[in-house]
Amino acid sequence: MKEQLRIVSPNGHLGFAPTKEESFHLAVATRPDYYCADSGSDDIGATALGADRSVSMERWQRHDLELMLLASREQGVPMLIGSAGDCGSNSRVDLFVRIIKELAEEHQLPPFKLAYFYSEVETSALRDLHNSGVTIEGLDDRSALTLEDIDATTRSVAVAGVHPFIKALELGADVIIGGRASDCAVFAAPAIFEGFPENHAYYAGKVLECASFCAEPYGAKESVIATITQDDVQVTAMAPWQRCTVASVAGHAMYERSNPYFEYFAGGMLDMTDCVYEQVDERTTRVTGQRVVPVEGKVTVKIEGSGRVGEKYLGFAGIRDPYTIANIDKVIELSEGQVADEFNDVDYHLSFTIYGKNGVMGDLEPVKEITSHELGIAIEGVAETAELAEAVTLYATRQLFYARLPEVKGTAGTAAFLTDEVLPASASYRWTMNHIVPVDDPMSLFDLHVVDVSAAVLQPQA
Repeated sequence: MKEQLRIVSPNGHLGFAPTKEESFHLAVATRPDYYCADSGSDDIGATALGADRSVSMERWQRHDLELMLLASREQGVPMLIGSAGDCGSNSRVDLFVRIIKELAEEHQLPPFKLAYFYSEVETSALRDLHNSGVTIEGLDDRSALTLEDIDATTRSVAVAGVHPFIKALELGADVIIGGRASDCAVFAAPAIFEGFPENHAYYAGKVLECASFCAEPYGAKESVIATITQDDVQVTAMAPWQRCTVASVAGHAMYERSNPYFEYFAGGMLDMTDCVYEQVDERTTRVTGQRVVPVEGKVTVKIEGSGRVGEKYLGFAGIRDPYTIANIDKVIELSEGQVADEFNDVDYHLSFTIYGKNGVMGDLEPVKEITSHELGIAIEGVAETAELAEAVTLYATRQLFYARLPEVKGTAGTAAFLTDEVLPASASYRWTMNHIVPVDDPMSLFDLHVVDVSAAVLQPQA
């Protein structure tokens, strides 16, 4: 058994923006045991999953995959990717598999074994579970899954734990492309596969998931390495100008948690309540004291679902008049009323986001008094068809111009438009599922494939 295992995380969301090459090559020079990256998130909203698309540019995804593939193949160590293509749908897995094969041909790489798994779950299967009496519990105060939730879902994915990654490694995979997976599983899987304690494996996964977000000063897309032993986890920043400190590592451990000490995954929970952080050197922090609490009863797997709401258009207006700014809530109310009268027989959604008032935090904004000399307003209209969405959004935007307040005596407009027209956007989707389903076998929701990749085989025939 190895005394230690070193895993590099080059990018906290592979392809979302390109990996910084300097720190990556510094990490490569240290000869890590695994190259791992998470490539997805539900932070990007429901649209990517529902529309079955990436929100990252393919050339950035290819750039990052190329860096990792060439380094890992030259060194002869495994490479793992989770949540392929931002949302981990089947088509995004196929996209990454295609890119890997194209890169293998382009660089004439020696043969290697490629594993990939799908995470999509047919809504019919969830309906069958529901009808058989299985309770699919909701997370974050959601109620149990209903038939209405299922019917409203366009596409759903199961969030894999370590299980399909470990199975692929057991089958000798050199490169693994995963569908939707928990962030920490991508990194924890190789450590567990290599025989290191689960508590250290999962902690390494938690701290590596966003790469250099666990370092300071802040800088995204820089490489970070975790060194896992039987006794601890040590985290080291690769960028020469960054360092992993007690504060930065502990702070990131609490990142994106409803409870800052708990990280849940398929099969249990990582409890970080008693973690001890020690500064080892200028750029490295050592962590001990974390523990894994196994699940009682069946393993549960998280299900994410997205459903289409309608087509969407966006309008943009600027307000500079002090009197209109002081009465902006009344202006919005007037616009909403006009739209309601004009489209009284249409099912639509309309929202106004006021930048300079509460555009970021909405009703949670603690500053209530407007001190801005100008406001920017984004108007979002959603309806079943593009024609209706455009009409609703255009009407609502123009009503800001036409709104008449009691003290206004002139005829000049009180709103300036970024463009005279409103702009088409991607269709609107909403989260329909954030639930957990009990399973007898954690692999049962994931379809694993293993293929041999050879540049010679991939070359077109003369």
